[in-house]
Amino acid sequence: MTGEYRIPATRQQVWTALNDPQVLKDCIPGCDTLEKTDDTHFEATVTSKVGPVKAKFKGAVTLSELDPPNGYTITGEGKGGAAGFAKGGAKVSLNEDGDMTVLSYEAQAAVGGKLAQLGSRLIDGTARKLADEFFTSFTERAAQVPVAPAPATPAALAAEDAPAEDAVEARVAVAEDEAAEEPEAETPSDGEEAAPPLAAPLTQPTPAAAARREPAPAPKREGLPTWIWVTGLVVIVALLLLVYG
Repeated sequence: MTGEYRIPATRQQVWTALNDPQVLKDCIPGCDTLEKTDDTHFEATVTSKVGPVKAKFKGAVTLSELDPPNGYTITGEGKGGAAGFAKGGAKVSLNEDGDMTVLSYEAQAAVGGKLAQLGSRLIDGTARKLADEFFTSFTERAAQVPVAPAPATPAALAAEDAPAEDAVEARVAVAEDEAAEEPEAETPSDGEEAAPPLAAPLTQPTPAAAARREPAPAPKREGLPTWIWVTGLVVIVALLLLVYG
């Protein structure tokens, strides 16, 4: 079985969507669970109906021949108990077409058990119907996938480092220009007196600074108490009377 679909998204977006478990789970008809066990392996359970046969299939999918974002090969096998099994693979290719991406595939599959008794026409019709449902949903989801930034190349990394070096050179150049623009001190000629240097402007001291600079007032000397003077005077008078009395 072959098919081709035009998707209104970039090739990188389509590639990212093809490797996103949540996108695939939402787009696969009847998908109950889908888990990515590693970069190249998926496990899934899908409930599907082919004619009168309905069953839950458990399967594993392997990705190989990865060529991002150009395509890969996908192989897998699903077992549905008494309903039978299905296994096969497909080659998926992505090609740019302007703003669109053309997804094309070539698939081969084999079925066994009750499924093999339904006839190839019924199986092929069901498979194509499921594929159309998947890609209709996938086309809408792929256009919503954010574009991952491209990996930085050595040239881009060198360009990022360049501004820092340029800034250093620019600062050096500015410093040299400022030094060249500064006026040189004039040397007085013979017979001329050099002008006195300008006095530095006086600044008004703050109250706190003024308080620190003013000397502290001398402590005030208080006189002797009055009773001491009276007692001393009485003693002196008594001595004079004893000596000259």
